[in-house]
Amino acid sequence: MELHDVWFVLIAVLWTGYFFLEGFDFGVGILTKLLARDRAEKRVLINTIGPVWDGNEVWLLTAGGATFAAFPEWYATLFSGFYLALLIILVCLIVRGVAFEYRAKRPEENWQRNWETAIFWTSLLPAFLWGVAFGNIVRGVKIDKNFEYAGNFWDLLNPYSILGGLVTLTLFTFHGTVFTALKTVGDIRARARKLALQVGLLTALLALAFLIWTQVDSGDGKSLVALIVAVVSLVAALGAIRVGREGWSFAFSGITIVAAVAMLFLSLFPNVMPSSLNPDWSLTVTNASSSPYTLKIMTWCAGIATPIVLLYQSWTYWVFRKRIGTHHIAEAAH
Repeated sequence: MELHDVWFVLIAVLWTGYFFLEGFDFGVGILTKLLARDRAEKRVLINTIGPVWDGNEVWLLTAGGATFAAFPEWYATLFSGFYLALLIILVCLIVRGVAFEYRAKRPEENWQRNWETAIFWTSLLPAFLWGVAFGNIVRGVKIDKNFEYAGNFWDLLNPYSILGGLVTLTLFTFHGTVFTALKTVGDIRARARKLALQVGLLTALLALAFLIWTQVDSGDGKSLVALIVAVVSLVAALGAIRVGREGWSFAFSGITIVAAVAMLFLSLFPNVMPSSLNPDWSLTVTNASSSPYTLKIMTWCAGIATPIVLLYQSWTYWVFRKRIGTHHIAEAAH
C-alpha cells in the first residue's frame, strides 16, 4: 500500500472519530430544546458534555490539517468550493463554544435562554451541513480540468446531499439521546430512552434510503459489507435502548456511525473528490497528494503523537464517567 493510500485511510479514521465523538456532542446540544423541560435539566445536559466537547473538536482540526498536508489539492478544492457551507459550520462552532462558556456568567433568564438557543441552533446546523458536504463529496461536484470547483453554493443543495444532511442530523440526535440516557439519572433518563426510540426509528428509515442510494450509485462489495454492518448495528442500538441497556445501545449507535462513514469513504476511493463534469477531472489519492517525502514525515509524526492524544482523551472520559442528575445542580447554577 502506497503512503497516499495510507493517508486516505488515516483521514477517513479522523473523520470517523470526529463524527463518533462530536455526533453525540451535537445531539446533546439539540436535546436542550427537544428533551429538557426546565433550566436545571438543560444544565444537566450541558454538563454531560461540558468536560469533553472541546476535546471532541480536536478531531476536526486534525482531519483538516491532515488533509491540507497530505492532499493539498483536495484541501484547496474542497475549502474553496464548499466555502460558504464550511464558513457557516465554523461560525456555528465558534458561537457554540462561546455559548457553553458564557451561558452561566450572568443570572438573568433572558441571558441564559439566549445562549441556550444559540447552543441548539449551532448544534443543529453543523449536524445537518456535514451530511450535505459529505453527500456532495461522494456524489461528485463540478470540478473543471484545472481541478477547481466550477459550481456554486446552490449546486450543493441537491436531493442526495439533503438526504445525507437529514441522516447525519437524525443519527447524531439519536446518538446524543442514547448518550444522555447513559449519562443521566432520574426522569430525564427515562424520557431520553423513550425519545431515543422515536428518533431512532426515523433515523433508520432515512439512513437505509441514503445508504442504499449510495450503494447503487457508487458502491462495491466492500461498501455493501459496511452498509450491512451499519443497518444491523442501528437495529441493535434500538433493541438495546428499548430494554434499558444504554451502554450497549451507545456502542451500537457508535458502530453505526463508524460503518456509515466507512461506507462513504469506501465508495469514494480511489477518488477524493469526483468530478461530475468529467471523470478524468476527478481528484484522486494520486493526483491530489503531497510528495512521498512529506507523507513519510507526516507518518512518523502521527505515529508518535496519535497514541498520546488517544490516551489523554480516554483518560478524560474515564474521569468524568459518572451519571449526573438535577440533584447535582446547585440552585444558583440555573
